[in-house]
Amino acid sequence: MIASERGEVGLPAGVDLLRAGASALDAVEAAIRVVESDEDNHTVGVGGLPNLLGEVELDASIMDGATRRAGAVAAVSGFPHPISIARAVLERLPQHLLLVGAGAERFADEVGIECGPTLTDEARRRWQEGLSAAGIEAAVARFGPGERAYREQVLERLASMPVPEPPWDTVDVLALDARGNLASGVSTSGYPWKYPGRISDSAIIGAGNYCDNAVGGAACTGRGELAIRGATARAVLYALAAGGDPAKACAEALAQTRDLPDEFRSPLLALCLTPDGRHGGASTMPGASYSVMTTEDATFRIEERRQA
Repeated sequence: MIASERGEVGLPAGVDLLRAGASALDAVEAAIRVVESDEDNHTVGVGGLPNLLGEVELDASIMDGATRRAGAVAAVSGFPHPISIARAVLERLPQHLLLVGAGAERFADEVGIECGPTLTDEARRRWQEGLSAAGIEAAVARFGPGERAYREQVLERLASMPVPEPPWDTVDVLALDARGNLASGVSTSGYPWKYPGRISDSAIIGAGNYCDNAVGGAACTGRGELAIRGATARAVLYALAAGGDPAKACAEALAQTRDLPDEFRSPLLALCLTPDGRHGGASTMPGASYSVMTTEDATFRIEERRQA
């Protein structure tokens, strides 16, 4: 199994299932649920940072490499585990693939998926401080000038609407099971201060997530609008099928987004796992990493991503 940054906390739970003979889908869902429950991770599930109105909206998708069936949900509120709703869409609502907002929440209620609070006090504090002068400068130093443009637009929108009641990144997990089947899953709270109803690449099959036993699985984090415009997860598999190794395929797919005009540009990252167990990742920023764990490992290890 491999996971994006901060996804390593879920790998032991997923690998335990693989050791017991469970499917890659089971392992991916279990690993992501652990991350969604981690209140110290402010990019996914409980503790995710709120949208422009101070409300947490969650996106997720999961895909089966054996059948290329998928389930996805977006703009979900009041349910801490959107990955499980996405899994239920895949298996219990096969006539559809993507549900959003109130419809996704209604379906979650119908199939008995647990609801619960997602906004924490710490997430609310970070949401507020991230728009301060110091917060903006720190973000620019880490992610580039696109962050300034993004957050200044947020401030303009906040100034034009009633102040909300006081109350970014994504997790990717990919798994290969003993039967040789791949699965990939993605979950996110999306950009903090996003416009209500904004849907990320994490819910879009082919953009933030794609999986095919014949080629491999790929998933993205970071600037989702670029991944949607570049169909980046699918582009990783095209590059992989053309003969690239996983890290090279990720870098080539990210390079296809480099010339897309984007005033709000911030880093974009990709991960890839192949049917024979090879893996790799790439990032448009230096120093990025991902985690790896196998059924023979006592714990996860950290690998560097290639810079694209």
